[in-house]
Amino acid sequence: MIPCPTNHEAGVLSFRHAKMEARREELCRSMVGWYLRSLGFGVFGCLMMLDMAKASPAVRLQFDIMEGGKPVEISPSGITRMDFLISEISLKPVGGDWVTGEDWFAWISAGEPRLTANTEGSPAGEFERMRFRVGLKPEIDKGDTAQWPPGHALHPDVNHMHWGWRSGYVHMAIEGWRNGSAFSYHLAGDDESMWVEMPVKFRGGGPVTLKIEVDLGLILEGRDPAREANATHSREGDGMAVELKRKARGAFRVTGVTYDLFQVPEVTADAVAPLPPGTKAYQMEVTQRFPQITLPADNPLTEQGVALGRRLFSDPILSVNESLSCASCHHESAAFSDPRRVSLGALGQSGTRHSMPLFNLAWAHEGLFWDGRAKNLREQVLMPITDPNEMGETLENVMGKIRNDDAYLSEFAGAFGEEGVTEQTLAKALEQFLITRISQDSKFDRAVRKQAELTEQEKLGLSLFVTEHDPSRGLRGADCFHCHGGTLFTDNRFHNNGLTLEEWDIGRMKVSGDPADRGKFKTPSLRNIDLTAPYMHDGRFATLEEVVEHYNSGVERAETLDPNLAKHPSGGLGLSEEEKAALVAFLKTLTDSTFNEESNNNNQAASSPPQPAP
Repeated sequence: MIPCPTNHEAGVLSFRHAKMEARREELCRSMVGWYLRSLGFGVFGCLMMLDMAKASPAVRLQFDIMEGGKPVEISPSGITRMDFLISEISLKPVGGDWVTGEDWFAWISAGEPRLTANTEGSPAGEFERMRFRVGLKPEIDKGDTAQWPPGHALHPDVNHMHWGWRSGYVHMAIEGWRNGSAFSYHLAGDDESMWVEMPVKFRGGGPVTLKIEVDLGLILEGRDPAREANATHSREGDGMAVELKRKARGAFRVTGVTYDLFQVPEVTADAVAPLPPGTKAYQMEVTQRFPQITLPADNPLTEQGVALGRRLFSDPILSVNESLSCASCHHESAAFSDPRRVSLGALGQSGTRHSMPLFNLAWAHEGLFWDGRAKNLREQVLMPITDPNEMGETLENVMGKIRNDDAYLSEFAGAFGEEGVTEQTLAKALEQFLITRISQDSKFDRAVRKQAELTEQEKLGLSLFVTEHDPSRGLRGADCFHCHGGTLFTDNRFHNNGLTLEEWDIGRMKVSGDPADRGKFKTPSLRNIDLTAPYMHDGRFATLEEVVEHYNSGVERAETLDPNLAKHPSGGLGLSEEEKAALVAFLKTLTDSTFNEESNNNNQAASSPPQPAP
């Protein structure tokens, strides 16, 4: 996946029947606009956000350039270039006529990489086919390139697909080496522009990602530059160009539909470690509604590394008596938390705190555990192994057990190459697996995407959730969003939330030594909150109703109490039974029913089944 291009880069799909302006006005009056206004954006802020939404795509084409069932890797000794231009995207409604975006252009490149094409808006309704032109219609192909602004897909300095010495663009360029011989295949000119049409079933009117596979192996099938002409530039009478065009037209197929738009993970450094030899990059899809995700540069996600981490997470070999695994205290059915108030260690001893749920950890940069004693995820994953209250093992013993297991030796070699089995690769594998645990498809998310609607009770709960409680200004709310705001429903920071403390458990202060941190604990995400009972750092509350009542009337005053709670009247919020029930109802809309090993294995939330090949 690659960064989302701007409108100039990807073009704008202006469907005649989309009624975008009406939809924008509707959105401003919708639950999302209400949510923004409740957060303090006001009407101006809502319109500002809508203007930003207007520039963001509602349909995205996500291209996978494949050969032999694997993603094409650009290399000096193999494929060195695979680029093509596309234009005039069209969608066919069920039983209707084609709807076309005539002024839409995109440049796709495996080398950049630049593998997405975005549109703005789509008509509502059910669609059954899509098509686009690979290349450009003649008047655009032969037009003045000076008309295209910097950054546009057709600007020659962007795509490098324009013939410098003659009129027109290269529609598709494939270059590289085969059998020790170089080749350069360029399709261009009016005769080599081609329409690609594919069946695809999806509903429009909201964000959609259409995954399209391009089979480079099919295009190059039968080509051997060592025995035949090693170049074509689409000159008149060039039979090779005709044959390549025929195969290219049939090389596209839709492989999946996802009702969301996804971002591209960033990394923590400019220099990104290469994938270990023989590994395949793990394709993680993270909604654009979440903050930009940042991944470790020295631990690129691979299918092999994630699979190894998943196995280690569930293997009791990590514990002293091989009776306890990470999964023993982080149950997948409970959003990777523990239904018990406190977990039990390998020797049956009781722990001291409730096991936190494990998802969306890629954003937990302020520290992990309830007291933040682990600086990052890679440090955190090893701590339970050596904790005497948990697994009670030594890393040295764990390394010995893994090295005596032939299957593990093979899997570590497959995931990390020559690094093999080390404490560092053990931590890296677990880190990779946990980073991929993304929860992003609750009823609330579907409502934001206009694929579901909150009930009146849930809407009341949302209103209370995002409204300040300030009687002096006539504001009546639950004031939850200060610590649980944003799309992650956590600020990933530490707060004293007014709990009566055990004398020994002083929270963050135990780590920092700062008295100002007394009683402060990590803010957990409210996503999946209906699955992660019991609640708080010590599991003291068994139900959501008890949690709501704590904030309504049970907050204990303390010097380090969070100001957003301390500012409330001493008698509490005074929410009615109806309001408390509404708040609980809204919290339950944050449950992600797709978040489990089987249906979320690739983090493709809200996906429909792959479409058949045309």
